[in-house]
Amino acid sequence: MLGRLLMLCLAGLPAMGSEASSSSIPPQGNTAGAPAAKPDPEALLIDIYKDLGANRLREAQAKADALVAAYPTFRLGHLVRGDLLLMHARPVRNFGAMADGPGDKLKELRDEAMVRIRSLQEKPDPKLIPKAVLQVGEDQKNVLVVDTTRSRLYVYENQGGELKYMTDYYVSQGRFGANKTKSGDQRTPIGVYYVNNRIPGPKLPDFYGTGALPLSYPNEWDKRNGRSGYGIWLHGTPSDNFSRPPLSSDGCVVLANPDLQSLYSTAEVGKTVVVISQHVQFVDKSEWAKQRDAASAMLEQWGQSLENADADKVLAYYSPEFRSAQGENLATWFGRQQKSLNGARYTSVKLRDVSLFRYPGTPEDMIVSTFTQESAVGKSKNAIRKRQYWVREGSQWKIIYEGNA
Repeated sequence: MLGRLLMLCLAGLPAMGSEASSSSIPPQGNTAGAPAAKPDPEALLIDIYKDLGANRLREAQAKADALVAAYPTFRLGHLVRGDLLLMHARPVRNFGAMADGPGDKLKELRDEAMVRIRSLQEKPDPKLIPKAVLQVGEDQKNVLVVDTTRSRLYVYENQGGELKYMTDYYVSQGRFGANKTKSGDQRTPIGVYYVNNRIPGPKLPDFYGTGALPLSYPNEWDKRNGRSGYGIWLHGTPSDNFSRPPLSSDGCVVLANPDLQSLYSTAEVGKTVVVISQHVQFVDKSEWAKQRDAASAMLEQWGQSLENADADKVLAYYSPEFRSAQGENLATWFGRQQKSLNGARYTSVKLRDVSLFRYPGTPEDMIVSTFTQESAVGKSKNAIRKRQYWVREGSQWKIIYEGNA
C-alpha cells in the first residue's frame, strides 16, 4: 500500500522531532495577544509522509487537515488529504489515487511531492558553503543560490564577509528544465545574475503573485554566447494556487507567495546576486577560504599592475580571446586603454565592494568579478563600477571580458 511506498521514499530522513522536520501542527490559541503563526507547509507535509510511512494514519490525517486549513490553495496538500480519506475505505498504492483525476495534473503533483521529499533527504549541511560563491561585496546583504536539479533556492546572508545559511525554498523552473539558450525555449538560464528591479504585486497580473524580482538575463556572458530572450524573473504564484509543479514556467524561477515576499523584503536592486546552477556543489569553510583568497589575490595583482602603469604587465592579464561589450578584439580594445594608461600615471588604484563568483555551467573554470575601481591621478579622483570575466588558460587566469557594471 501507500505506506510501504513512502517507507522507501523516506528512507534516510531525520527522525521525527528533529530540527530538519519537527512536528508542525498549528499552535492552539494566541501568545500574548499575537496571532498564531502559520505552520511551515513543507515541514508539515514531510511529517504527513513520515506518519504514512509508519502507518500512523490518524496522526497523518490530523496534520493533513491542519495543512489544508492553513493553506487552502495548496493542491498537493489536498491530494495527500484525499489519499488519506480514501485509505479509510480501501488500500491506496500511489500518490493521487482518485480514479477520475486528470492524469497530467496528478503527475505534476506527484513530481512536486517527490522533489520536496528528495530535498530533505539531500539537504546540505548548513556549515558548508556553495562552491560558486567565492566572495560577496561589503555592500551585499545576501546571495541567493538556485539548484535546478533539486528545485531549491538557498538563502545565504553576508555577515562581515562570512556566509551564513539562513533558509531554503522549493521553486519551480522552466517547463523544459535549465540551460536557456534562446527566446521562447521555456528553459531557465544558468549563470550569475543580479536583481535589476523590484515590482510589487499590485502592479502585476495575478499570475505573478505578490511580487517579482526581474534578473539581469541576458548578462554579458550570455550575450557573448548568442543567448537570447528576456523577462527572467523570480516571482510568486497566482492567488488560487499555493505552488506550481517543478517544471512549469516559461523560464522564470517561481516561489510560493510567502517565500517570494521574504526574498522581496531584503532584495536590493543592482546588489542582490542570484546564482543559478544545475547542481550546486558545497565545500567546507577551509576550502572556501582557500579558493576565495586565491581569487582575491588574482584580482589584486591585476589592480597593482594597473597602478604601476606597466602596459606590458597589464596586457599579460588578458586572454587572446578577449572581447569587449562592443565586440572589439583585444588589440583594438587595449589600444584605446593603453593611451589612457600611458597618460594617467595613477598615484593609486583601489578596488572596493568586490564580489567574486565561480560561474556555473561552463566547461572551463570561469570567475566573474564585480567591483568599484577607485583611481587617483594626482589630486584628481575617479570611481567606476566594473565587471570582469576570468577564465583559466593552462595554469594562468586571464580576463576574457571587461566592461562597466
